[in-house]
Amino acid sequence: MVGKPQPALDSERLAKLNMLAKKLGYDYQDVTLLQRALTHRSVGARNNERLEFLGDSLVNYIIADALFHQFTKLAEGDMSRVRAHLVKGDTLAVIGREYQLSDYLVLGPGELKSGGFRRDSILADAVEAIIASVYEDGGLEPCRALVHRLYERRLQDLDPKKVGKDPKTRLQEMLQSLNEALPEYSIISVNGAAHAQAFTISCYVEKLKTKFEATDSSRRKAEQKAAEIAIAAIEALDE
Repeated sequence: MVGKPQPALDSERLAKLNMLAKKLGYDYQDVTLLQRALTHRSVGARNNERLEFLGDSLVNYIIADALFHQFTKLAEGDMSRVRAHLVKGDTLAVIGREYQLSDYLVLGPGELKSGGFRRDSILADAVEAIIASVYEDGGLEPCRALVHRLYERRLQDLDPKKVGKDPKTRLQEMLQSLNEALPEYSIISVNGAAHAQAFTISCYVEKLKTKFEATDSSRRKAEQKAAEIAIAAIEALDE
């Protein structure tokens, strides 16, 4: 257990925690560990920060182990890239939303007023803290089983050639593998005031003799969007 025992939980809160534990597929010996994992630092000293610290290391290790055994020929650099994508805050926050963690978080008044229950960083930290709470309650193997459940669909559908690569990189690698000319990007227009500009970019792909256009709030984002459109067109052509 982490630190001193938590204050007694009322029956309503206990019922909610048991409901979440059931969703997670884990039966806690000490459900106050789950309560701690869901408690943000805005509440006070008894919060989930230490569990989040431990959970960060655990999820990195367990996902690395899963990738090592699932992709036996994947190079170290590629495994690092894929792992980074799977354990980053954005992915953890999505997992948190899949389990409706916003309904279970314990936040201080300020965070409640500012909508902290929707914040990616708070959701991601809670997921890591929950992972650590299972480790503290039951050990490594139940913790590993939980992480595998959280990531089951993502690991099943994983394409290591694409995961963690931005569309511009993927388009370049796709064209190189086909011995085709690399894409050419150019600015078509920049509109709007300095604080709210809209960049329209074209991505010319020699293979298709086509310019693909996209607009976004920065040149980089617009280029990525245009590359994504070009990738879809090339994949549709190959099909």
